[in-house]
Amino acid sequence: MTSLLLDMSLKIVHEHFFLSIFLHPPTANLLLKNKVWYTDLRMIHLKSVSKQYTADSIGLADVDLTIDAGEFVSIVGQSGTGKTTLIKLLIAEEKPTSGTIEIGGWDISRIRQADIPLLRRQIGVIFQDFKLLSKKTVQENVAFALQVAGEPYKRIRDIVPRVVEIVGLKHKMDRYPHQLSGGEQQRVVIARSLVHRPKIIVADEPTGNLDSINTQEIMEILKKINEFGTTIVLVTHNRDIVNQLRKRVVVLQDGKIISDEKHGKYHLSATAQ
Repeated sequence: MTSLLLDMSLKIVHEHFFLSIFLHPPTANLLLKNKVWYTDLRMIHLKSVSKQYTADSIGLADVDLTIDAGEFVSIVGQSGTGKTTLIKLLIAEEKPTSGTIEIGGWDISRIRQADIPLLRRQIGVIFQDFKLLSKKTVQENVAFALQVAGEPYKRIRDIVPRVVEIVGLKHKMDRYPHQLSGGEQQRVVIARSLVHRPKIIVADEPTGNLDSINTQEIMEILKKINEFGTTIVLVTHNRDIVNQLRKRVVVLQDGKIISDEKHGKYHLSATAQ
């Protein structure tokens, strides 16, 4: 039975919120500083990307991957196959050993340190372990992401209640993380990831610590965000989630893409299982 909380989420994640806050028109060019984001073209593009840590430790090996604006893509594979490396490269936590990475038409392969905050404001990241500030309320945790970016108080006051309502927690804005369930804490993380109107959401095992009911609720929110134009990159080990989505599935093994299916299911090669 669909839970009351899920019903509430689906009701409040309605069209006018996304049209006014998060929708990125597919024909718009978004100028950020001196970088142009062509959202009507490919959103993520990796060309011959390799990441080598040591002589016998390879994160990615000659990977080619293109993700269009508005796609929902699941990245799957056993531990140690390159999924974490891929995430770190996308958010410029690491740089490739070779090859090029473009995000919205911006080559970030050798991004300057000073430009990394600008990039990360366009990529919302959802972590498995929440990374919430324990001494701040829901409202304060979400607002903090805007405060550190130097956003004016008026914008913070306007946007925070909206994104908190989108994830169904407006009635718990004054609660602290320890007063929330695991699913509610993950909702705060999603709200925090939305405050900069990101073009991309990278979800790294977002349901890994949740039960089945909370898992379904989090996935419904992510799907709704995707429906209104945001590109979603989901890294997961959850077979049921991937199979239910029936969207694009990319399989990594030994740092290489061994499968890329438009309407795929969760499957690993026989040697990886």
